[in-house]
Amino acid sequence: MEPHTLSAAVRNAARGATGGRPGAHIRAMDEIVVLTTSRERFNMLLLTVFGASALLMAAIGIYGLMAYSVQQRTQELGVRMALGAQAANIRNMVIRQGMLLAGVGLVIGIGGAFWLTKFLTGFLFGVKTWDPMAFIFTPILLCAVALVAVWLPARKATRVNPISALRFE
Repeated sequence: MEPHTLSAAVRNAARGATGGRPGAHIRAMDEIVVLTTSRERFNMLLLTVFGASALLMAAIGIYGLMAYSVQQRTQELGVRMALGAQAANIRNMVIRQGMLLAGVGLVIGIGGAFWLTKFLTGFLFGVKTWDPMAFIFTPILLCAVALVAVWLPARKATRVNPISALRFE
């Protein structure tokens, strides 16, 4: 049954039990839970939006850095391809360099997260300070995003024409 349909009956029963004195504002437990957790839910929504924005900006930054690096190294990549380097070797080289940078950033970030867990405890709602899910899956997600951001410029690097790259100025 819907709680709102019973509220009049509950109110009348409470008034009868108290000798006719009016009762307090009667609400369903679901309403009370929603009202007491609404601020935390809003804060978590804001943190989620800001976290997703930070992830998107990190992906764009990694992509931009690697695309710029590939563009600056067009002659080098052209010479490598002219000397017989396979496209897979060029792609793997660019991916390795980009993921090395991402790995260094992950190590620094995980170290900072462990160091700041006491400060972050006040902001976390329903998550333990040393939550293994957060410390395992967040780096995995960041590595996946970095891999996609590095893969696109690496794919472009494999399409460099050696002749035009050698003329590139």
